[in-house]
Amino acid sequence: MLGTRLRRLRESLGISRERAASEIRASDAKLCRMELGRVGFKVRDVADLLTLYGVHDTAVREELLDSVRQANQPGWWRAYGDAFPSWFEQHLGLEEAACLIRTYEVQFVPGLLQTTAYAEAVVRLGRSVSSEDAVERRVTLRMTRQALLSRPDAPRLWVVVDEAALRRPLGGTEVMRDQLRHLIEAAGLPNVTVQVLPFHVGGHAAAGGPVTVLRFPVPDLPDIVYLEQLSSALYLDKPEDVDHYLAVMDRLTLVALSAADSVGFLEKVLAET
Repeated sequence: MLGTRLRRLRESLGISRERAASEIRASDAKLCRMELGRVGFKVRDVADLLTLYGVHDTAVREELLDSVRQANQPGWWRAYGDAFPSWFEQHLGLEEAACLIRTYEVQFVPGLLQTTAYAEAVVRLGRSVSSEDAVERRVTLRMTRQALLSRPDAPRLWVVVDEAALRRPLGGTEVMRDQLRHLIEAAGLPNVTVQVLPFHVGGHAAAGGPVTVLRFPVPDLPDIVYLEQLSSALYLDKPEDVDHYLAVMDRLTLVALSAADSVGFLEKVLAET
């Protein structure tokens, strides 16, 4: 987030990366990595860049410099570094910083709304899980992630779940029944919206797979689209890409059942399970 803000400031003034790098006695490559959020930041370097970019307002400077201190603090998830692939760490950080998380899932219930038993069943599907301890740590990580939904500044979570995820039996009947009950309860939270995309809708805009769009409370930061694959993930922030996926999410929410009807649908599936 900080790197993106610095890049946008630089580009808005037409300042080359080479000139900005020279200002902080760094290479062009290092500044590029800073703007991509791939290296740590020094308060002095960011202060010098802000001066170069004409940011003299004390409040704005302090906000950005405070972001430097936050960016350099290791996230809570570092304690679980062996429980997730390196490409997933950025998603954990973005998730923590988001004010709105919109997600569509076709195969599983979204991780932020999974029960412990259901999460364990999902984790056990992964070929890379080699031990019971590894399973436990991955499940614990997933459950810890969910704490953000109940904090005072909790983000809004807007979920569209394909009916296939609700019908696919994972972990056995009781695990699925508990998961469906949990979804119904979650749908009653003030910051959570759950919509079901039923089979009878047929083909739809997100036929390619799961999509997550994250929005942040800082106005000049772009939304980030997260596309998870089997062994990697894509993080998209170019306006044309983000606009495309936002349009996809908007179309999904229009053809999916309303929030109220979705609860009724979940209760129906629960009764049939």
